[in-house]
Amino acid sequence: MDTWRLFPLETNNAFMNMAIDEAILNARITGEVPNTLRFYRWQPSAVSIGKNQNPEAEIYLDACKQLGVDVVRRISGGGTVYHDYEGEVTYSVVAKASDMGTADIATVYLKIYEAITDALRLLGITSDFSGGDAKNCPNLTVKGKKISGSSQTITHSVVLQHGTILVNVDLPRMFQLIKFKDLTCTLAADIGKRKITSIQNELAHRVSPDTVANALAQGFKAILKIQLEPSQLTSKEIEVAEKLCKEKYSTKEWNFSGKTV
Repeated sequence: MDTWRLFPLETNNAFMNMAIDEAILNARITGEVPNTLRFYRWQPSAVSIGKNQNPEAEIYLDACKQLGVDVVRRISGGGTVYHDYEGEVTYSVVAKASDMGTADIATVYLKIYEAITDALRLLGITSDFSGGDAKNCPNLTVKGKKISGSSQTITHSVVLQHGTILVNVDLPRMFQLIKFKDLTCTLAADIGKRKITSIQNELAHRVSPDTVANALAQGFKAILKIQLEPSQLTSKEIEVAEKLCKEKYSTKEWNFSGKTV
């Protein structure tokens, strides 16, 4: 049975969160570290965009500034995501595709979502896998409402998949920040109520982020048939992450143009 590193739930700003994920990816590509499962939160809250998106087309930038919400570009694809400090647990998986038994990206998505489905089951929620389409990455739904989404990149046969678990959801705030076609913020939030849910909505009571992270760890262990060993970043990963945070993810060039200095 393979042993993966487990990074317990931690909190960073948007720029460091993305820098850490990339630092782990780089270290896994060179074989310096084993496969890694990481859980984290975002403080302050943030909006992330996919690698090829234009933030001005996707986000109300003035609202982000006024509300103290960071904006960051991911190295993964997918769409625009609001990461609420109070309402979300984010996971990231960095692993060789071959260690997950497949080179097929769709199958990797499916296996990871099976783990999340099992975690939600432990919490008392039945969820369904949605394969997505040309415009939407695969996600998990509860009675047709999205509760978990993710994005992915693969480099040198190593997969980075990071995604959200909605613990609670503040739709009016979300749609103050994210543009939704040509709809007003209020109308977009009303539509969101029919399309988005959360753990708290489904269970009708609060669940702590730590409880969610623990359930996720159990789900990944059971479905991927792995052992998880609590760990921390190596000194080299910390050095690389700090450099990436400063020189890439905190820069206007990267976040607004997708370019590094």
